[in-house]
Amino acid sequence: MVYLPMAYLYGKKFVGPITPTILALREEIYDTPYGEIGWSDAANKCAKEDLVCPRTLLQNVFWTSLYRCVEPVLSSCPVNKLRERALGNLMDHIHYEDENTQYLCICSVNKALNMVCCWVEDPNSDAFKRHLARIPDFLWLSEDGMKAQIYDGCQSWETSFIIQAFCATDLVNEYAPTLQRAYEFMKNSQVLRNHPGDQSYWHRHRSKGSWTLSSADNGWAVSDTTGEALKAVLLLSKISNKNNLIGDPIERERLHDAIDCLLSFVNKDGTFSTYECKRTSSWIEILNPCESFPNMVVDYPYPECTSSVLQALILFKELYPGYRTEEIETLVRNAATFIENRQQEDGSWLGTWGVCFTYGAFFSIKGLVASGRTYKNSLSIRKACHFILSKQLSTGGWGESHVSNETQVYVNIKGDCAHAVNTAWAMLALIYAGQRSNTITSRCKRIDQYAVGDRRVSTTRARRMLQLLPFLQLPKLPQLVPHLGSW
Repeated sequence: MVYLPMAYLYGKKFVGPITPTILALREEIYDTPYGEIGWSDAANKCAKEDLVCPRTLLQNVFWTSLYRCVEPVLSSCPVNKLRERALGNLMDHIHYEDENTQYLCICSVNKALNMVCCWVEDPNSDAFKRHLARIPDFLWLSEDGMKAQIYDGCQSWETSFIIQAFCATDLVNEYAPTLQRAYEFMKNSQVLRNHPGDQSYWHRHRSKGSWTLSSADNGWAVSDTTGEALKAVLLLSKISNKNNLIGDPIERERLHDAIDCLLSFVNKDGTFSTYECKRTSSWIEILNPCESFPNMVVDYPYPECTSSVLQALILFKELYPGYRTEEIETLVRNAATFIENRQQEDGSWLGTWGVCFTYGAFFSIKGLVASGRTYKNSLSIRKACHFILSKQLSTGGWGESHVSNETQVYVNIKGDCAHAVNTAWAMLALIYAGQRSNTITSRCKRIDQYAVGDRRVSTTRARRMLQLLPFLQLPKLPQLVPHLGSW
């Protein structure tokens, strides 16, 4: 989605008006005077801090050939007519993305680029004006000033876990009005239609019945968010059946839509990726031009996503038996096997969508337990518990650095500092595994040591990562994850 607008702007060879602001930005950004930059050489430079996956010799030959041999041909007449058609097709896809996300786009990066493309096409267009109206969705005031987050929010994802936290405690009646509002939000946030037109032509996965990471406006179905959201809705429905806590329950048809959507996400081996099924093999990664993010061309299966979906399907089958039961049972078996097979020799799971081994262990153990595994009958769970306990700090907590995601080796936070979120993930993993010994209890009591100031954990260590490096700032995550009511 990011390469669409980049390709359009490059193909147009667009240069905007040079204003004093542009001149000031050039001076601020570049360490060489703008007029002296050799762009052919600069195209092959990357800061060492960002150089995660250096380009191969094959890539260098391929990109250089395209730039020096193919590009001059495409820019010449009459071949440039073909480029004009391609640029028109690019704008069609850009407008489709804009319209189907209510001008939020899949992330702030392609939103900004799409907005520029719309301005290049027509500065007075309705599309550009609608883009401007959605900019505030990405802005928030942090401890150190105004920031733009990578997504338009994580409302559905966070609310799902907050609901699950309440349901794990005996506070549901005390906070009934809060849960009623949360339930209404979850119902309003479900996507009720598929993308218009031929979804295969526009390269879209099914969206009807899903939840996005943020709100229904976003439009991009996410497997694990849909799983966690469905769990939250089902748990509230289960409680409400006893005391009419939440009012009107969600329609059965919409629950079926959610199940249909989740089952549409399943890969051939019973696993789950994020936004779509795995469409091709990993060999295509050799064409990945990005030097900062590996494994980004293919939507790979992840234990975390697989676990969330597995848990949701099991809970649905328990509450509403009879709907696509055989498919669900087969999927649960395959998904649990995948989680076991992804475990490393030391008992750990490499988490991708959080930091990192504690996050992976939390989701993986929870998924295995939901599928019927226990500490006694599962070697995977026993190995995982041993791994988690081996990383406990002398203070009684856990504190894992984001460096773990880069090195794929467990790394403590600098200074061996414990962190409430890592401690919560580790504690919950052990609790779900059935390790409720007195030792675990004493560790649990120490979790309040890691809160700061007004009982909120500092947001300077954001805990959820996007493809290893750029952090999603989630100020509420440290408050909602440690839902130790499970214990």
